[in-house]
Amino acid sequence: MAVEDKYISYRIYLVAFAIFLMAIAIAVKLTNLQWVEGDYYRKLAKERTVRNFVIPANKGNIYSADGSLLATSIPNYEIRFDAVAPKSEAFEKNIKILSDSLAQLLGKSTNFFENELRKARANKNRYYLVARDLSYTEYVKIKGFPLFNLGAYKGGIIVEQETIREHPIGKIAERTVGYERTSNGESLDGKGIEWAFRKYLNGKDGKILKQKIAKGQWKPIRDINEVDPQDGYDVISTIDVYIQDIAHHALLKQLELYEADHGCVVVMETKTGHVKAISNLGRAGDGTYYETTNYAVAESHEPGSTYKLADLMALLEDKKADTSSVYDSKGGVVMYSGKKVEDSHKGGYGKISLARGFELSSNTVLVQAVYDAYKNNPSQFVNHLNNFGLNKTLGLSIKGEGIPYIPQPSDKNWSKISLPWMAFGYGVHITPLQTLAYYNAVANDGEMVKPQFVSEIKEWNRTIKKYEKEVLNPKICSQETILKLQAVLENVVKKGTGSKLYSKDFSMAGKTGTAQVNYGKSGRSGMYYASSFVGYFPADQPKYSCIVVVHKPKTALNNFYGADVAGPVFKRIAQKIFTDAPSTNEIKNLNRKIPKQENNYDSFYVKSQNKQKTIPNVKGMSGMDAVALLGNLGIKVKAVGVGKVKKQSLQAGQNIQKNTTILLELS
Repeated sequence: MAVEDKYISYRIYLVAFAIFLMAIAIAVKLTNLQWVEGDYYRKLAKERTVRNFVIPANKGNIYSADGSLLATSIPNYEIRFDAVAPKSEAFEKNIKILSDSLAQLLGKSTNFFENELRKARANKNRYYLVARDLSYTEYVKIKGFPLFNLGAYKGGIIVEQETIREHPIGKIAERTVGYERTSNGESLDGKGIEWAFRKYLNGKDGKILKQKIAKGQWKPIRDINEVDPQDGYDVISTIDVYIQDIAHHALLKQLELYEADHGCVVVMETKTGHVKAISNLGRAGDGTYYETTNYAVAESHEPGSTYKLADLMALLEDKKADTSSVYDSKGGVVMYSGKKVEDSHKGGYGKISLARGFELSSNTVLVQAVYDAYKNNPSQFVNHLNNFGLNKTLGLSIKGEGIPYIPQPSDKNWSKISLPWMAFGYGVHITPLQTLAYYNAVANDGEMVKPQFVSEIKEWNRTIKKYEKEVLNPKICSQETILKLQAVLENVVKKGTGSKLYSKDFSMAGKTGTAQVNYGKSGRSGMYYASSFVGYFPADQPKYSCIVVVHKPKTALNNFYGADVAGPVFKRIAQKIFTDAPSTNEIKNLNRKIPKQENNYDSFYVKSQNKQKTIPNVKGMSGMDAVALLGNLGIKVKAVGVGKVKKQSLQAGQNIQKNTTILLELS
């Protein structure tokens, strides 16, 4: 018995020792978890249950020069319900009136919503979908409904917000306004103003803390954000909606008439370089036209006869010839190294002056003038083209500018026909906007300015950055040459190839161009015409310059020349601007006080000076007055549309809170 007791004692000691070792191991492991690996596991647990989510900042708006919205961010809301969050007493107290409120707003029956919400609570659904694609106004209403007004923790409301970019004026100038593509909050790529000025438009994202709930879903922990998002700045573009509309429809009409492949038009303010209108339209398979490529900025191609202005400028600057110098068109055909240079007019023009040759766009006259003057020193001519800036990009703010190309005598591919071919716009490449900037310099008395698409960055009424006129070349050539060029450009319209465009009511100056494109590919079958017109108006005191290019007009109409295809677009734009524009006659008795106007002002002044603590009723007020009134109260304003206030997102009488934002719908 004693031996057996001893054996049992050994076993007890052994078990106790084993338990002691296990206790030590557990203590070591706990210590290791607490002090060595504890931070890692605590962090991992927190990340899996609580996480900061990004709240995208509202992008700034893009406005036209006249204040119209070109692009704006519209908040889009999705409302879900955490049916487990509310206490039973709060749920039962508010369920019927909540269901009734939802029914009135969303158009379904009260019974439907009550049954759905009760079912969600019975099933412990923590992410029930109440509604999606809600406007800001609808979101504010739902947030104030019974039960939901208790917030996320007590009322169970879950709000998901995303921002949708809208273009209020539709597809017009869509390619220049552009876009930005993002993924997981990171910018990928984009086009136009949206992409070029994204650092101003995008603002700074905020953060909100969310807790993981059932089925991998997350809901906000509290009603306030960890970090509030900061709205982006507004970008004021140079686009004038009135001129843009004229240019777009004038181009579209001509493209449809000639069933052309694509085309572009740009209208630029002569003195400043502000692009007032730009339209780029390409033909779809169904025959409709829409904006896909910014042809005016990106498409670098052989320009044809519009390049002859550079010939004339170089010849006059070097005094190699004068506008009165006479040349023989030689029956409309001249030969260089076995290659023909022909005039469009069969039989040529006989013996005519250099100026007249330019006005009639004679290839033989301009090529002879350039070749005779520079055949022994082609570098002198090419250096002029380089100095005129024709070999450089304009350095535009928006990306995608095409690269111009001018053959250099030092190039391996320079040949005996390079010089004469350059003289009538072949062998060189230039974009429509680069051509326009060059012609604009002549209109602007020799000062070449950079085309600009944006004039200002603003935060409400505060200017963040202003883009002043940028001069690329203060004097592209002598004033003597400028005056002669201006005269012949005006004569092109009065009595040259552009005479069909002439109007006694308003003066224009410019140059026609008709280029063969792809003439060296697949024989004649791959060749097509590009018709263009570039110039400015009025001719005596230029206010706007304009270029129109139409690619691949239907040749069956036997009218593919620049004057016939592109010219009417130019004329339509000039005509509409100067005949449809409001009268600028002197207004008499301008300082006379009008009683009704004075009363309106006094009423507004009283309202603006009254330091209210609640949201005022601005319905029926003009948009400008409403923005000023609300701004004086420290309220941020987002306005959509033009005219008077039709709706306001925050109801009159609500208390004004810090960083309050109100959305006004104008009409």
